[in-house]
Amino acid sequence: MSDTKKVKLNVSGMHCASCALSNEKALRKLKGVNNAAVNYASSQAIVEYDESQVKLNTLKEAIRKNGYEVIEEKDKEDHSHHHKVKNDLRNFVVAALLGLPAFLAMFFHFKLPGEYLSVSTWEWLVMVLTTIVMFGPGMQFHKGMIKQVIKFKANMDTLVSVGTLAAYIYSMWAVFNGMIAYFDSASTIIAIILLGRYMEARSTGKASSAIEKLMQLGVRKARVVTNGKEEEVEIAHVKVNDILLVKPGEKIPLDGVIIEGSTTIDESMLTGESVPIDKVKGDDVFGATVNQQGAIKVKVTKTGDKTILSQIIKMVEMAQNTKAPVQRMADQISGIFVPIILVIALGTLLVWKFVMDATLETSIINMVAVLIISCPCALGIATPTAIMVGTGRGAQRGILIKGGEFLERAKRVDTIVFDKTGTLTKGEPEVTEVISIKQSVVSNKQLLEIAASAESKSEHPIAKAIVKKAKEDNLKLTEPRDFQSITGMGLETKIDGKNVKVGSSKFITETNGLPIEELESQGKTVVLVSVENKLIGLVAIADTLRPESKRAIEILKEKNIEPVMITGDNKLTAKYIASQLGIEKVIAEVLPNDKAKEVKRLQENPPSSPLRKGGTRGVVAFVGDGINDAPALAQSDLGVAVGTGTEIAIEAGNIVLMTGNPIKAVEAVMLAKKTFVTIKQNLFWAFFYNVTAIPLAAVGLLNPMIAAAAMGLSDIFVVGNSLRIRKFKLDE
Repeated sequence: MSDTKKVKLNVSGMHCASCALSNEKALRKLKGVNNAAVNYASSQAIVEYDESQVKLNTLKEAIRKNGYEVIEEKDKEDHSHHHKVKNDLRNFVVAALLGLPAFLAMFFHFKLPGEYLSVSTWEWLVMVLTTIVMFGPGMQFHKGMIKQVIKFKANMDTLVSVGTLAAYIYSMWAVFNGMIAYFDSASTIIAIILLGRYMEARSTGKASSAIEKLMQLGVRKARVVTNGKEEEVEIAHVKVNDILLVKPGEKIPLDGVIIEGSTTIDESMLTGESVPIDKVKGDDVFGATVNQQGAIKVKVTKTGDKTILSQIIKMVEMAQNTKAPVQRMADQISGIFVPIILVIALGTLLVWKFVMDATLETSIINMVAVLIISCPCALGIATPTAIMVGTGRGAQRGILIKGGEFLERAKRVDTIVFDKTGTLTKGEPEVTEVISIKQSVVSNKQLLEIAASAESKSEHPIAKAIVKKAKEDNLKLTEPRDFQSITGMGLETKIDGKNVKVGSSKFITETNGLPIEELESQGKTVVLVSVENKLIGLVAIADTLRPESKRAIEILKEKNIEPVMITGDNKLTAKYIASQLGIEKVIAEVLPNDKAKEVKRLQENPPSSPLRKGGTRGVVAFVGDGINDAPALAQSDLGVAVGTGTEIAIEAGNIVLMTGNPIKAVEAVMLAKKTFVTIKQNLFWAFFYNVTAIPLAAVGLLNPMIAAAAMGLSDIFVVGNSLRIRKFKLDE
């Protein structure tokens, strides 16, 4: 049996998409590596591997042998994004200041007294300063190029290094032969590219800031109560079952349960909703949420990476390092892009020199322009920056998107299926009527007592509602024997030695004049009760609609997405509830294990939608929160799991909602669509930029310095376009 593990590695030294792709290939070549995804924008690699076949150190060594560094977690601070931004800024400032004389010489004629070896003092000054720029701040490009050449590879560093070295070496030759030198091109190109790298680093830092903000939400110390004494300790030293005192205005340190006191808590960091939640003794609370009113004592249930906040951070981090399928095309192009550009650049040099009969300097300058303008950075960050911002924005809004693949799926969604209970309704049904049949000697009170006793071992929401009502009426419940649950139908058990059945009219077919249809037409669920196979009465239960449900359906219709409701309720109840919400398509009387089949049927025979072309397969999203929703979540094209539900549903979902608000399900799909549209815009720009700019450079219409500026601006455009997602909010 294989021992599969997933690890995150921090990779230093990547400057473009081809760098990331090169590392991916190096990792995937290793025996035992099941999958590897390297993200240029986040400088991270996510590797899934079989520990019995390949060790962690082997993975790290593969990256190092490929010419890049793996930064250990303990050293991460010294190689943090903030540290990188400062380095990039410092390198740019040095290059700009030292390259300024050469740049100004393009517009003004400067002269210093004296000359040496027939070269003026001013030219010597420019040459020395340019040399410092080339092999000081610019040395990172040449080192990167050498590492790639040794492995017979090429990347962005290769293009920049070859381009600037060509201009520099030609200028060195020209200055000693009385010809025009282009030191200004060499030094200014390096300065501009370093400026672009600094601005890109700043922008991608903003794109990935969601993780940083989430990490900052946690607290460093907690107030532990032991034997009536309070002691403030580091959060790392708090253990499960410790008792914490949390005062008004303080953040709750860790996940736990209230054992004393009551309060209201701001859970917006989890749910994205600002309305405070009332909490009393026995209620769960979560780390990093804010205690607003009363002092409470909390018993810790989860610490470390098991807390909700840690799980969210981990999920967002993993999502930001996944790739959308559309990225594969960009990766394939990036993999062959640099070698092709080197060939085009060489062709440009040869054509200008030997076909166009241009001077050597003109030929070299045009070749340099091709090399510089074609750096595929924009192509490399087009997808990851949009995913980083989209998933980060989702986390802020209480929406956890598990990866880029699901963003692409969401783009095509034309039908959303809502499981009724707990999604469109509150999932907290209440008993509205208890009616015994006239011929029965059982009173309404006794009927409820029997039904509640029978249901006391069931976890179904309807069962809980019946038991709750019995307890509120102070009824005495009897322990059921030989309890047997019949999925989707009801239950059979023995109470005081008598056979008792509780269930739907499909399970207990006798009706005996009870107002079943009338109650069901009012949206109520009717449960029949029989003793020794004789009907004694019914219990009616109603589940109230969530106040946001109707607006959620209205928004879907405005967006041309077909809403569908699926439920195990009978058709009358289902149609009544659907009519309240404005849902036309209703699938009722569905057994739990048949929900996945209904989703598949909708995929094969979808309702009409303006979003789908005629004859094409339906793209279905399913929203649910229960254990029996897991198969349907998995069958759907996009599973949206309500995080207030069970863990298995959360595991099956592609998108997890931290609140039961159905509008969040709509917002999740629309955010995913918005993010994917941004990815397509970014890729279009990256392709358009290169396809347009390279020919212009090749025919001599772009100066190398303008080319360098254009290359930097293309990166900034892509990141800036992605950052627009940070303002996304569904128009409610």
